[in-house]
Amino acid sequence: MNLVSVAARNVLRNKFRTLLTVIGAVVAVLAFVLLRTVLSAWNVAADHAAKDRIATRHKISFILPLPKRYMDTVREVPGVTEGSFMSWFGAKDPRDANNFFASMAVESKTFFKVYDEMVVSPEGMERWLGDRKGAIVGDVLATRLKVKPGDTVTLEGTIYPGTWQFNVSGIYTATRKSIDRSQFIFHYDYLNESLPERQRDQIGWMTARIDDPSRSADISAAIDKIFDEKDVQTATMSERAMNLSFMAMMSAVLTALNVVSIIILLIMMMILGNTIAMGVRERTREYGVLRALGFEPKHVRIFIIGEAATIGLLAGFLGLVVSYPIVELGLGRWLEEDMGAWFPYFRIEPSTMVMAVLLSMGLSLVASLIPAYNASKLSVTDALRRVA
Repeated sequence: MNLVSVAARNVLRNKFRTLLTVIGAVVAVLAFVLLRTVLSAWNVAADHAAKDRIATRHKISFILPLPKRYMDTVREVPGVTEGSFMSWFGAKDPRDANNFFASMAVESKTFFKVYDEMVVSPEGMERWLGDRKGAIVGDVLATRLKVKPGDTVTLEGTIYPGTWQFNVSGIYTATRKSIDRSQFIFHYDYLNESLPERQRDQIGWMTARIDDPSRSADISAAIDKIFDEKDVQTATMSERAMNLSFMAMMSAVLTALNVVSIIILLIMMMILGNTIAMGVRERTREYGVLRALGFEPKHVRIFIIGEAATIGLLAGFLGLVVSYPIVELGLGRWLEEDMGAWFPYFRIEPSTMVMAVLLSMGLSLVASLIPAYNASKLSVTDALRRVA
């Protein structure tokens, strides 16, 4: 038995109020964990981007096309070891128009060399290269579409209207967290040959592997310099920078989420502070008796701060217990399957768990400082006369 254990026991003096306080703090921890996980998941693509890969797009905007012939020029730049190109297709499943997934036409022979973290079985790759209408589907998307190699898939075009048929050649998995496992990959030639003459030989963007990641900026500048005198100029950057440029479009939302997470913590501190202050007022006479028996002001402070720390620690751990099934097993799985383009990897980071518990306990301690200080400054006679 010591002062801290006695303080912890005091938490149960008013079980109903403590229960409501803990529930309120648990909800705050849950909201905090959810927001921090959204922010960390949004940054996965940039944090885990390949260091030896660069991307080239139209200088003005990502949505404007590039001439397909530019790819041959990029491959000849010193330092580039392999290159490929892609075009956004923007198709949807006619059975479920709300089922969004990335669909891209890619250069067949080089795409999976540049993106070697997308793993396809040798049999699947052989089928794909030998089938003009072949498609490689991410394992998450394949589960959602309920398809397997050998099945036929019909998609409705949006950017390129019409009904498009594909044969599922293989399923890919990913060895890097930044890769969306809900992509639909097919041959660029299939798309290009189906377009009117004036729309042919246009691509969305190019990606290249380089031999030295430390020279990424120099190689990017060399590529852009080649096209400076052309009709269509380019902007080349590292894969991380490209991903960050996409994220910049949502910078206002991310900033708002950061602000909201701070507000949630302040609300939690006020909830805890109110409960602690009420408990101190109710037990002021008890603290006066303890002082009369010889306890010092520091002992009173330990009682109050220890009780607050216990509530904060309990709320933090219970908040994590509740967060795991809701955030990771529930919402996280849904986001990875239905919004993999934005959230390819949605997991609660260990740093978020530690931060949630420490902040819950730390804010409880901060909320208890003023009540603890005021209680310790009361004289014995004033404390004994005090009526809660």
